[in-house]
Amino acid sequence: MTLRPYSCGSCGHWQRWFAPPPACPVCTDVRNALPDDGWDFTLDTDVARGRTGRWAEVADGVSGYWCEPQLGLGTTGWVIETDDGPVGWEAAGYYPPESIARLRERGGLVALGSSHVHGYGALWQLQDELDPEVLAVNVHDLGWTKAFRVTWPTDDRHELAPGLTMHRSGGHFPGHCVLHDSRRGILFVGDLLKVDLTDDGRPAGLSCHKAYHAQIPLSHDEIRASRALVEQLDFDAVATPFEFAAPVSSKQVIALFDRQLAGRPVAGPVPLEELS
Repeated sequence: MTLRPYSCGSCGHWQRWFAPPPACPVCTDVRNALPDDGWDFTLDTDVARGRTGRWAEVADGVSGYWCEPQLGLGTTGWVIETDDGPVGWEAAGYYPPESIARLRERGGLVALGSSHVHGYGALWQLQDELDPEVLAVNVHDLGWTKAFRVTWPTDDRHELAPGLTMHRSGGHFPGHCVLHDSRRGILFVGDLLKVDLTDDGRPAGLSCHKAYHAQIPLSHDEIRASRALVEQLDFDAVATPFEFAAPVSSKQVIALFDRQLAGRPVAGPVPLEELS
């Protein structure tokens, strides 16, 4: 019996299954909501119908890839140029043929990685189509990776490519990682942070959370660990699985964590002007 990729109609999470899966592990997890009307899983061939690819450069040597219409959570696939070649971090919900063709034209991908399951998107598709040697996910989060094969389980620190270093932050998920681009001063934060943007795309607020939809904050120990990590990293822009935001500095993120540690932690946003 052939395993096929199925996407959850609610959050977009991909599973390889021999029939429509019995449930979605992301939706049944406390960090996400259950679908109102029961399970609805779609095969990759059906997801492909009517979808087009879109991409844009958000910083020098950093591009975002999306599908239109968006799938599930609406994740972004980041592609970062390095001395070794292009590296993929997180993934779009789906990659139409024109997106795969563009990635091939630009040299494919030498490595793939992701912060945690909410950013996985269609990593399975990039692995199937482009066959990068490395697909890196933290060893604590392997239980979420059934749709693709992890070729390099990472520890607390891992150099994914020259100038790109993965650091385990924990907190949101046990194996949650950030990716620090030391050359460009960008921190690919996963869900370590949520950035609120104005209508014209400027960062306006920052928050951190265990579960955003359920508004469950991080614990004080989780915040302390994140603060200690961010204090070691220099950046003036951040990229979540959903958007690129600049300017957002390490000092502002530390200020957010300090505010959370000063009393009862919250999951809601703090205006950026109060953190500057």
